[in-house]
Amino acid sequence: LGVAKRIRWPVVLVCTSGTAAANFFPAVIEARESRVPLLVLTADRPPEMRDCASGQTIDQVKIFGDYPRWQAELALPEASLKLFKYLRQTLSHACERTLFSVSGPVHLNVPFRDPLAPISDGSLTNFDREELFRLLEPVRTVEMRAVLPSEKEVRELVKLLETKKRPLIVAGPADPADADRYVRAVSALAKRIGAPILADVLSPLRQRGAAPAVIDHYDALLARKEIPEPLPDLVLRFGPLPTSKRLREWLEKLDATQIVVDESDRNVDPLHSADFHLRADLGPLVESVLRKIEYEGDSSFANLWLDARNRVSSDLAGRFEQCDWMFEGKIARLLGEKAPAGTKIFISNSTPIRDAEFFFEKREEPVEIFFNRGANGIDGIVSTALGVASEGRSTILLTGELAFLHDQNGFFAKGALLGGLTVLLINNGGGGIFQSLPVAKIDPPFTEFFLTPHEVDFEKLCSVYEIGYAKISDWDELSDKIAEPWTEGVRVLEIGTDSKLDRDFRAKMLSGG
Repeated sequence: LGVAKRIRWPVVLVCTSGTAAANFFPAVIEARESRVPLLVLTADRPPEMRDCASGQTIDQVKIFGDYPRWQAELALPEASLKLFKYLRQTLSHACERTLFSVSGPVHLNVPFRDPLAPISDGSLTNFDREELFRLLEPVRTVEMRAVLPSEKEVRELVKLLETKKRPLIVAGPADPADADRYVRAVSALAKRIGAPILADVLSPLRQRGAAPAVIDHYDALLARKEIPEPLPDLVLRFGPLPTSKRLREWLEKLDATQIVVDESDRNVDPLHSADFHLRADLGPLVESVLRKIEYEGDSSFANLWLDARNRVSSDLAGRFEQCDWMFEGKIARLLGEKAPAGTKIFISNSTPIRDAEFFFEKREEPVEIFFNRGANGIDGIVSTALGVASEGRSTILLTGELAFLHDQNGFFAKGALLGGLTVLLINNGGGGIFQSLPVAKIDPPFTEFFLTPHEVDFEKLCSVYEIGYAKISDWDELSDKIAEPWTEGVRVLEIGTDSKLDRDFRAKMLSGG
């Protein structure tokens, strides 16, 4: 999954029969939800060995439910040219379906009577491999297809932009194949129509050469009730919604026309508040709009948002300066400040992604952020980060200790790592995110059933996997470690925090209390 995210091209998963296939399920779900191309090949027993108590045999047909974008069971192997042609066409189609029309996983169940048996009957003596594949077009041709807007859709959007006076752009999590083009397109549109851009930390707009109108810290603006007035009368939402719950609640109550722009055929509007859904690739849509729109937007509305953002940013900076204990939110902020240009950053779910959303400031020097926000689970975080890191460049994983422990076996794959992975391991003694819920006041049941405390010695755990380890308790040391490119092997930097103390301080930081 991590490799496919990095190269944006289908990666093949292969496993034996039985429960081995079930272990792919979380990755298949995430691939579907976050549009990552995977081709899953699950070996299986032949039909006559099913439903008869045969070993390592379960029902694998459609084992992943409706999550694959396409799925099929292959015919039993046979040493014939006819079957090879069938296999050629089926695999070609399967590869194409991982990419078009929307990327995602494809599952082929592959039954065998004699696993791993070589062809030895001489029936394919005259088999011409080159001739078989001569006319097969490379799958890569599907990569360039774009979902284009219709002329009617462009006209309707231009009409709205020309009649509304206070447009706002909300850019959610995005992992475009060409991030720089994405940033240029959104920036050009925002400048032309005079719109501020509320950009999620998982949007390239926050990560690389931020456009002037990019607004971070909007969660604090909402918590402090410092949203500029008058309010927007038009909202353009690009892709899924940002992580911020406060922003979602504000958008849901906002009296404004809301348009969702997303190239997929899926409903990405959990607020059920969009006036319509524009299904088009962002680049062609913006190019068409800029050609037709006949006015230059006023920047005064965007400047109101920028002024408010700058006031909050200055206040947060002063508060962070006074923070001398290991606060989780400051770890996320330092990651944004100190990571060298070109660093790959993988942000785990739960508290890390929220702190990054709150406190990771927009950057001028680009980094590339990866995430598993399709299903928002903690499955496979270590494994996915290792796949992202397998290129040679420095990669940093920001994660809590429960997600780390949940996928610690991922480190068995470290031998295939070609790059370097630094793990910023936040240890807050259990499920710290639950401290923010009302149930935290009901203790001891809270500690037993929600907090999941543990007594893991991470230094000993790292020694089992023969990976580097250090315990960090000083901000200067952490800053130096983040700023130091790490390009070979794995190192874990454990940072102990207090989830109860952090919960209260985080609330004060955001509310201004």
